[in-house]
Amino acid sequence: MKGPAATGSLRLRLLAGTLAWVLLTVALAGWGLRSLFREHIAQQLQAQLVLQLDALSGNVDWDEARQQPRVAALSDARLEQPLSGLYWQIDRLGRAPQAALALSRSLWDQTLQLPDVPGDYPARGHRVLRLAGPQGQQLLAVARTLALPEDDAPLLRLAVAGDEALLAEPLQRFTRLLLLALSMLALGLALAVALQLHLALRPLAVLRQRLAAVRLGRAERLQGRFPHEIAPLVDEFNHVLAENADMVQRARTEAGNLAHAVHTPLAVLANAAAQDDGALARLVREQVASARRQVDWHLARARAAAAVRATGLATPVLEPVQALLRTMARLHAARGVDFALAAGAADAAFRGEAQDLYELLGNLLDNAGKWARSRVQVDVRRQGAQVCISVDDDGPGIPEAERERMFERGTRLDEERPGSGLGLDIVRALVQTYGGSVRAQASPLGGARLLLCLPASDNS
Repeated sequence: MKGPAATGSLRLRLLAGTLAWVLLTVALAGWGLRSLFREHIAQQLQAQLVLQLDALSGNVDWDEARQQPRVAALSDARLEQPLSGLYWQIDRLGRAPQAALALSRSLWDQTLQLPDVPGDYPARGHRVLRLAGPQGQQLLAVARTLALPEDDAPLLRLAVAGDEALLAEPLQRFTRLLLLALSMLALGLALAVALQLHLALRPLAVLRQRLAAVRLGRAERLQGRFPHEIAPLVDEFNHVLAENADMVQRARTEAGNLAHAVHTPLAVLANAAAQDDGALARLVREQVASARRQVDWHLARARAAAAVRATGLATPVLEPVQALLRTMARLHAARGVDFALAAGAADAAFRGEAQDLYELLGNLLDNAGKWARSRVQVDVRRQGAQVCISVDDDGPGIPEAERERMFERGTRLDEERPGSGLGLDIVRALVQTYGGSVRAQASPLGGARLLLCLPASDNS
């Protein structure tokens, strides 16, 4: 019976979802921090420009003879370096406006194009502008109007501008450091998430191992300490296991009671028929024997089906094999058949009932003893998830065409041999119930080999 189809790893789902959220959060945090830092250094640049504007305002006076402003040298050397990125310019306003009445050496032969709206340039404070620079670059500028105390001095407009590229270098340095820091943070968070998921899902892995141990017969119930979230599930499962074991035990008891109830009247009929040699008595004896075989066969199948559904079963193989070898040696002592266990036989365990193992091996050994000339040998080997038991005899062997038919119900390959033809059919029915196999092969001893493979317990 197939279980529910798997729909992916819970661990991978949680990990992918958490990492996606972590990466998104880190990316948003990086974008926000970079924007804040850019705004911060833009404000710093603006503050520096305002300082330069204040210095320029304090260093300007009016030259009456030349009718133009005089500007004392400012302290920032960039204002003397051509196209350095820091500039100032003085324009005349009023009745005879003139742009670039005076300008810094750094502008060389270029001028700043300021909007000519006198009312927008305060005498106190400043106005912030964005202008096109001498080389087409973006400039951040601050400007104000200035009225000099001289009577004939016109109204002046003073502007100081700085290249916004001055923001790029510190912004790039900050971005590199921010990316490094956020990458380390993301990596640390990813490792923390992976570790947390491992620790959180570890009880589920332990639970799966304990369930496998129950299924393979290494334990009868789930044992161990589990978190509070999983403990109720473990308790419920153990309760189900206990109920299942009780149900199987009740079924076995009822089957035994039924067998006893049926065998008693059959024994009475058999005893009554044994006292008479008439045709009716012979018919009764035959039908009673047939009924007993039917009851034994169906009870064996019912018992095996219950054992397959039970958990925690583990029956060592060597002990039943050795006990049956001794029994068969006495049973076939008149013919001098030697029953032996092969050297190096594995001490494996069968995942099923001991009574069923006796039933299977007893039929196979009895069948081999009937056909053997002088020797029967049994070997036990563990092959993967199965324990395989081979029963070899040195008899005449079985033709290949008859090897499958011999397991059919009521089939007897030799009518002169004792038996009803039901033993091997019971063997095959029990083996199929357990999910194993039984087949006939040629034996190294010269006769037949019956190879029985059954599910092994992990306790072996």
